[in-house]
Amino acid sequence: MAPEIDLPGPMSLIDNTKGQLVVNPEALKILSAITQPVVVVAIVDLYRTGKSYLMNKLAGKKNGFSLGSTVQSHSKGIWMWCVPHPKKPEHTLVLLDTEVTLLCGFYNDLQGDNENDSWIFALAVLLSSTFVYNSMGTINQQAMDQLHYVTELTDRIKANSSPAFVWTPRDFTLELEVDGEPITADDYLELSLKLRKGYWVLIKKSKSFNDPRLCIQKFFPNRKCFIFDWPVQKKYLARLEQLKEEELNPDFIEQVAEFCSYILSHSNVKTLSGGIPVNGPRLESLVLTYVNAISSGDLPCMENAVLALAQIENSAAVEKAIAHYEQQMGQKVQLPTETLQELLDLHRDSEREAIEVFMKNSFKDVDQTFQRKLGIYLAQLEARRDDFSSSDCCMALLQDIFGPLEEDVKQGTFSKPGGYRLFIQKQQELKNKYYQVPRKGIQAEEVPKKYLESKEDVADALLQTDQSLSEKEKAIEVERIKAESAEAAKKMLEEIQKKNEQMMEQKDKSYQEHVKQLTEKMERDRAQFMAEQEKTLSLKLQVFNYPTQSHSQGLIQPYRRTVKKEYGFVFSFPTLPPTAYASSCL
Repeated sequence: MAPEIDLPGPMSLIDNTKGQLVVNPEALKILSAITQPVVVVAIVDLYRTGKSYLMNKLAGKKNGFSLGSTVQSHSKGIWMWCVPHPKKPEHTLVLLDTEVTLLCGFYNDLQGDNENDSWIFALAVLLSSTFVYNSMGTINQQAMDQLHYVTELTDRIKANSSPAFVWTPRDFTLELEVDGEPITADDYLELSLKLRKGYWVLIKKSKSFNDPRLCIQKFFPNRKCFIFDWPVQKKYLARLEQLKEEELNPDFIEQVAEFCSYILSHSNVKTLSGGIPVNGPRLESLVLTYVNAISSGDLPCMENAVLALAQIENSAAVEKAIAHYEQQMGQKVQLPTETLQELLDLHRDSEREAIEVFMKNSFKDVDQTFQRKLGIYLAQLEARRDDFSSSDCCMALLQDIFGPLEEDVKQGTFSKPGGYRLFIQKQQELKNKYYQVPRKGIQAEEVPKKYLESKEDVADALLQTDQSLSEKEKAIEVERIKAESAEAAKKMLEEIQKKNEQMMEQKDKSYQEHVKQLTEKMERDRAQFMAEQEKTLSLKLQVFNYPTQSHSQGLIQPYRRTVKKEYGFVFSFPTLPPTAYASSCL
C-alpha cells in the first residue's frame, strides 16, 4: 500500500509575481512523494467568485483555501492541496486553486498581468483531469466575454486531449425552463453554447459571440453544469467561513453537496495520451516542463511533455528491471552452476520477470530504444555473471589441488631418474581429482587447459633431464604430449561450439520473449486508445442530440427566461434560441 499524502492546508504551486511564473520547489517535493494515481481538479474563476468555498468542501475541510470576499485577490497563481481521495482508495486528490482577472478595469489594476493570467488558465487546462469554471450570475454574453482566455487556448497550448469541463454559475437567479418546460442545468449550458446561425451571422458581433462558444465545444467535449443560489445574504459573505451550515441557504447546501458528490465520483485519474495514469512524480514533471516551455517562449505542448517524461521514466524503468533481475538471480542462482544450460534456464525466468517490470513502468518507448538497452544489458550481465564466478572458482580449486605438486617441483622431488613419469602420473591423478569436484561452472574446461599449458615448460624440463629415458623414449613422449594437446584443443573447440549454440538459442528465446511482451503491451495500449477515441467521439456527437427550437419561414421563435419570484418581481425577456448546431467541432 502506497503511503498517503495529506497536506494540512494549501500551498503555492506556481507563483505569478513580477511578470514571471515560478514553480515552488517545496510543492514539487510534495508531488514527488506521491506514488498513487492523482485525480487533479482545477477551479478557475474570474476574480473572487467564491470558488475557494467549493475547494474546501472537496477537500472535506472547513478552512483551507482563503475565502477572501474583498476586492484583493488571495490566489494569485496556482495553489495546490493534496489530500487522500475520499471516494477512491489508493488515490490522491490534487486540488488546484487558480484565479485570473478581467480584461480591464479596477480588478485588472490590482492583480494585473493578463499575459500570465492566460498562461495560468492554459496550465490549469493542461494539468487537470477535471476543469471547473466558476462564474457569477447567468451564462450570458458577458460571462462568455469574461471567459476570453478559452479563445486563446488554440494559440497557447498543443494538446490531443482535454479535461472534463464543469461550469458552475454562482448566485444564479433564473428559473431553468424553456417555453414553460423545465430543463436541467446541463441543458441550460448546452443551450447557452449554441452558435448564432442564419441572419445572426450578418451581425458584426457574431464572431465575438461564437468564438468562445466554439472553443468551449472544441476543447471540452465532456461538459457538465451546476448552478448555485446565493449562500447567504450579501452582507454575510465576508463571514462565510465562520457561519454554521444551518445558517446557509438550504438550497445552496444541497447544490454544493450534489456538486461535490459528482466531482469526487466522476473525476477521473489524470492521464497522458494513451491512457497512461499520472502519479505525483509525473505531475511534477509536467508542471516543470510546461512552465519551462512558457518561460523560454515556447508553447507548452502535451506531446513534448510526454516525450520528455518518457525519457526520464523509461530510463528509470530499465534500472528497475535490472535491479529486479539481479535480485532474482541472486536469490535463485548458486554460482557457479553445474552446467551452462542450468544458468540459461534461470536467466530466462528472471529475464521474463525483468521485461514485465520494464513494460509495467515504461511508456512511449519510441522504436523500443530503452527495451533494446535492457536486452543488451541483461545478455551481457548473464555472460559476465557465471564467467567471472566460474573462472575464480576453477582457479582457486586448481591452486588448492596442484599447489603441493608445484612445491614438490621446487624441492627437486622429480629431478631424478624416473622423475618425469612420476610427475606425469601425479599430474593425471590431480586432474582426475579436479574433474570430480562438482559445480565448477562454464569455465570448468578452459581454465585448467590454460593452467596446464602454463606448466608445460616444467614437464618438458623434467623430460629432457630424466636420465632413465632414452632419446627415442623422449621423442615418443613429446609426440604423445602433442597428440594430447591436439585432442584437448579439439574437445575445447567442441565445447565452445556447443556453448555458442546454447547462447544463440537463448538469444532467440530472449528475442521472442521481448517481442511477445511488447506485442501484448501494444495491444493493450491500442485497445485503451480506441476506447478513449470512442468516448471522446461520443461526447462530441452528443452536441447534435439537443432539440432545436421550432421556426417558420426563417423566423426563429424565442424562448423566455424568468427571474425568480422570491426577489419581489418577475421579468421575462427573449434570448438567443437554441438553434441546431451544425458546425463541426470534431
